[in-house]
Amino acid sequence: MAKETKTAAKGGAKAPAKGEEGTARKVNPALMKPMTPSKELGAVVGTKPLPRTEVVSKVWEYIKSNKLQNPKNGREILADDKLQKVFGTDKVTMFEMNKHLSKHLS
Repeated sequence: MAKETKTAAKGGAKAPAKGEEGTARKVNPALMKPMTPSKELGAVVGTKPLPRTEVVSKVWEYIKSNKLQNPKNGREILADDKLQKVFGTDKVTMFEMNKHLSKHLS
């Protein structure tokens, strides 16, 4: 009988943790705090305070609208004049981008 219980538990769906039934995943409040972009970053996303998530979204909108992704390697961003002031270099990977953005948020 114990074997049947183990087998059923392995094959079945994972039960929600205690107290999590029907609740959505909570967003980290630190990510939603409005941050003021620097003058350089403000040229790309605007100067009013925005949450980090919105800053990243607006930078991606800018990158895609100006076709700044490397066509051979989509993970690489080829910076134009505005983004060079933010990144400090002519190209970065999408994984490095947040590190550079955080330096321009206060």
